[in-house]
Amino acid sequence: MTITALAFDYGLQNIGVAYGQSLTGQATELAPINAKDGIPRWEDIAALLQEWKPTTVVVGLPLNMDDSESELCVRARKFGRRLHGRFSVDVEFMDERLSTFDAKQEAKARGHKGNYKQNPIDSIAARLILESWFSGRSS
Repeated sequence: MTITALAFDYGLQNIGVAYGQSLTGQATELAPINAKDGIPRWEDIAALLQEWKPTTVVVGLPLNMDDSESELCVRARKFGRRLHGRFSVDVEFMDERLSTFDAKQEAKARGHKGNYKQNPIDSIAARLILESWFSGRSS
């Protein structure tokens, strides 16, 4: 069965978004969602779920390098629980420790000048999270 998924790279100002499916294991970056202190406009999330109709939602967990949970990780888990509670979607969590680093490297290779506030890379990170999640499921 082909799995379709939306992935979220949770952040306090922006939440990166990507969509993909398990048949190819590839994902596409979507426009990030603005957040205010980590709280999105839930109607924006509802619109994404309505448009893409994922079978699964993947939320990246920014674990510390020693496997402990940061404050942001706790908030990302809460975000995932709220997604499940509000929209009755299946939510899975994915370790995303190095996704921001990898997203910055990829953005730099694309010519990004490092102005991450003006041009956030959160959706690149969401795509990397989702592709890693697909890869982990196929192995």
